[in-house]
Amino acid sequence: MSTRRSQSVETFQRGLVFNIQKFSLHDGSGIRTLIFLKGCPLSCYWCANPEGQACGPELAYRPDKCIGQAECDRCQQACEVDAIRSREDGKIEIARELCTDCGQCVEACPSKALELFGTPMSVDELIRVAEEDSSFYARSGGGVTLSGGEPLSQTGFVLDFLNKAHARGIDTALETSGLCKWEDLEQVCQRVNHVFFDVKTMDPEKHEAGTGVGNERIIENLQRLCETFPSLPVTVRTPVIPGFNDSPNDIRAIAAFVRRLPGMVSYELLPFHRFGEGKYDQLGRVCPHKDLEPPAKEQMEDLRQLLVR
Repeated sequence: MSTRRSQSVETFQRGLVFNIQKFSLHDGSGIRTLIFLKGCPLSCYWCANPEGQACGPELAYRPDKCIGQAECDRCQQACEVDAIRSREDGKIEIARELCTDCGQCVEACPSKALELFGTPMSVDELIRVAEEDSSFYARSGGGVTLSGGEPLSQTGFVLDFLNKAHARGIDTALETSGLCKWEDLEQVCQRVNHVFFDVKTMDPEKHEAGTGVGNERIIENLQRLCETFPSLPVTVRTPVIPGFNDSPNDIRAIAAFVRRLPGMVSYELLPFHRFGEGKYDQLGRVCPHKDLEPPAKEQMEDLRQLLVR
């Protein structure tokens, strides 16, 4: 896993996309197309998109779709590095230390039990996907939101896409962790209509314990963003994680910081959810948040009340 995450997405001739979600209503104005880009410098233990963390493609396996070795062994025949093995129950297992994520087994699998998270796409291909719903954007005031992973792990590709989207009059938004070079964030913010910026905690040590890195650059980037682009709408978001940042003191600290920021800044809380839990099994990983329960609606309402005081 460590070797895959150390790869640079800049080595790909095209952007690496792991999901495209249409008709979203929650990540920007109007009806939107969400484009999820691979690569993230954080390792949040509550991550709902583990398939977006690594910079390169990753092989996923769903045993419930697998026909079984008794009737089909096409994936094993297609694998040139002997990374696909038989299990006692007739299904397969993947030797992750051998797998090169080449995707040959995916093409051979008739039941779609194997999937490669991460599809190289050109800017023009993504623009064509976005423009399929241009009539919905026009009627609702919607557009395209770039998410991840961390979109700024692929800054060059993102800038090219935003330039073409802007030329076609497509409204664009960015969802970011804020852990990136300021120069990259500055360039992207010149080309988007809205930024959604995650702030998980104000405590650097707690942030490192929960995500693998400190938050100093994140906080600095948010401050500079709001000072440099005072007319750019910025929505600060906090994912509320039980046992990590769900106390009133945690939320008060972030809210106090947000209130001091200049410009068009709003703040919202998002409850932790378990929707991505099954993806860890598909990727051959242990889910680090399998014992966490989403916060109760009453708790979320109490925390949101702190934002209006």
